[in-house]
Amino acid sequence: MTTPATSTAPTEQRSGGREARRRARTGRATGAVHRPYIVRGIPTYDVMSEENLLRIEQTADRILAEIGIEFRDDPVALDHWKRAGAHVDGVLVKFEPGMLREILKTAPAEFTQHARNPANAVRIGGRNVVFSPAYGSPFVMNIDQGRRYGTIEDFRNFVKLAQSSPWLHHSGGTICEPVDVPVNKRHLDMVYAHIKYSDRGFMGSVTAESRAEDSIDMARIVFGEKFTDENCVILGNVNVNSPLVWDATMTTALRAYARANQAAVIVPFILGGAMGPVTNAGAIAQSLAETMAGCALTQLERPGAPVIFGNFLSSMSLRSGSPTFGTPEPAIGSMVVGQLARRLNLPLRCSGNFTTSKLPDAHAMNEGTMSMLAAVHCGANFILHSAGFLDGLLSMSYEKFVMDTDFCGALHTYLDGVKVDDNQLALDAFREVGPGNHFFGCAHTMGNYETAFWDSEIADNEAFEKWEAAGSEDAAVRANKRWKKALAEYEAPALDEGIDEALQDFMARRKSSMEDAWY
Repeated sequence: MTTPATSTAPTEQRSGGREARRRARTGRATGAVHRPYIVRGIPTYDVMSEENLLRIEQTADRILAEIGIEFRDDPVALDHWKRAGAHVDGVLVKFEPGMLREILKTAPAEFTQHARNPANAVRIGGRNVVFSPAYGSPFVMNIDQGRRYGTIEDFRNFVKLAQSSPWLHHSGGTICEPVDVPVNKRHLDMVYAHIKYSDRGFMGSVTAESRAEDSIDMARIVFGEKFTDENCVILGNVNVNSPLVWDATMTTALRAYARANQAAVIVPFILGGAMGPVTNAGAIAQSLAETMAGCALTQLERPGAPVIFGNFLSSMSLRSGSPTFGTPEPAIGSMVVGQLARRLNLPLRCSGNFTTSKLPDAHAMNEGTMSMLAAVHCGANFILHSAGFLDGLLSMSYEKFVMDTDFCGALHTYLDGVKVDDNQLALDAFREVGPGNHFFGCAHTMGNYETAFWDSEIADNEAFEKWEAAGSEDAAVRANKRWKKALAEYEAPALDEGIDEALQDFMARRKSSMEDAWY
């Protein structure tokens, strides 16, 4: 196997005291992630009985066989289905029970997405968990400037913040929409920002087949043609046009990724009561049907191509029609989707740090915590929207990004579970301390104090009087200072000059080949 182009991030200067100890523990002193991904030490949580799982699977099969899914404006996709034995009537495709599951047997249960720094490659599937930033917001916000449209500078800032966090593992994709760049050209600037300002895995464009191909071509410049053909180096997140429609924009993009042996993330966006039923079981069955069809199409394009089984259940306010996020029904629904994905033996993208709050406040963190805990317990392997999601995904928040990455740090420890060995059982400490005394200064505490507990960068654990004397700052204000500090200290990981020049040449040629389009 060919080795991809590599880079080594420059060493940062250490500061003294508590900050230096934290940076040393997390790996930030060397610019590396704390670990490239999490291998979960706790089991997944199965909430649904075998009988009811079968009923949901049977309902999905009936949706596929009796109602069908439309594949619009993509004759190649329809030809794939005809050859596979589906019933095709115009753009409506119906599938016999079991057909899609048989096709999906060629999809890998686990795969590696390589990064230009090999130390940051992620393993997706199995017991592995990868945290990635939020995706797709047209607006950005912070407490200094309020809410505004995103720019390419904001996009670069969020890539830098993700690279600076030891608790994220992936650079993400469209972290925010840079609306100051033409629609038909911004994908080039976004992919370049991921490559230039991060050395982790990243996602490419899916808004047109040509943009997906441009993204893959840029990855080929970084990793080489042969390596890219043999290994996953880029992801593409594609959405079903629920209910029960796959349009050509998405199918041609997912086929482009599969054709190049790159991973498509197949995700229905089912807003209960609008794009799906208000009942959880019905929405889950719809999600299963739509996702299986998209995943299977990647295997018809190129058997063995990596693919991620995705899910995005959401609810809505039936009084106003407004979407709601971080609510209990989608959270428990994600738990069931996790069981269904494992039965298909596919990697899972599910849930995230969802909220409809307009501020990085208690409302935001309550909803985000519910949906993130559902993600880690349902067995999700690739968790998009791990940081920054605000305002029902309409806004990417600088402060919430930092607060969420802090929570991701806590989830690293949570997912590790409880280790049991002689040191952890601490029998020697009990012998030293004895009844009625404290453990604060004993040898066991001194030997473990630097690594014993997760250390938040945002929480204030001081006494009330000390907190008040320091200005009574809330978590959002502390997060505001933290993201500014991270950007001020950021140093880009080294990128080979030849690769950089080739990328910029490719971008210049592609941009000059088309007029600017703003829609």
